[in-house]
Amino acid sequence: MELFIIPTPIGNLKDITLRALETLRAADAVFCEDTRRTLQLLNHFEIKKKLFRYNEHDERSLAAAIGWLRSGKTAALITDGGSPCISDPGFRLVAECRRAGIRITPLPGPSAVITAAAGSGMPADSFIFLGFLPRSRSKIAKALASAFSLGKTVILYESPFRIKKFMSFVAEKFGTGTQAVIARELTKIHEEFICGTAGEIAEKLNAAEDIKGEIVILLRPSGNNADNSAENFAESTEDLGNPID
Repeated sequence: MELFIIPTPIGNLKDITLRALETLRAADAVFCEDTRRTLQLLNHFEIKKKLFRYNEHDERSLAAAIGWLRSGKTAALITDGGSPCISDPGFRLVAECRRAGIRITPLPGPSAVITAAAGSGMPADSFIFLGFLPRSRSKIAKALASAFSLGKTVILYESPFRIKKFMSFVAEKFGTGTQAVIARELTKIHEEFICGTAGEIAEKLNAAEDIKGEIVILLRPSGNNADNSAENFAESTEDLGNPID
């Protein structure tokens, strides 16, 4: 009766760990976001395993996962890429397992946040991770202003469909001199780090064609930007658009 939390590659399949492969082979089943993507991963490493689709927002899915573990079986929890529970499904299952006395074993491994931070050139001894921000401009402004006030590097995820609007918004509301890094397609063939100020990066992105791939953004305010009050930006209620439009 044990749940293993297993990070999986965010792009390059060679990044999977030996321990992750060993654990996947030993588990009685795999709980995953998308059985098709997980099957591709397992087939690549010649692992045959019973798959269950785990839906964080479906009470029946949660109950089924807990029921499987309570029956004395083991399971590996994975997502489409990266570490479960970090802006990915898994938090509710882990919390319920803790309450039920089910053993939890988290494995270290691939993480877009850590990879981007390490390669950014920004201070990462301490940073603020915001995950995916809300769509409302006012809520985005409040979240960023609050994070900037701590004077640390701020890391977040953004959709390639909204990245142009987002960077223009940051330059407009927090100053064109805000330091920024865009980490795109990490560990993949077209991996790219775009470094500069918010104004410079916004200009570069707006001049480009469609932006593709998974994106991590790192921001760090310059000068007095960190002291800007969230109230100064709360008047705007327009959102940045639906990321799937």
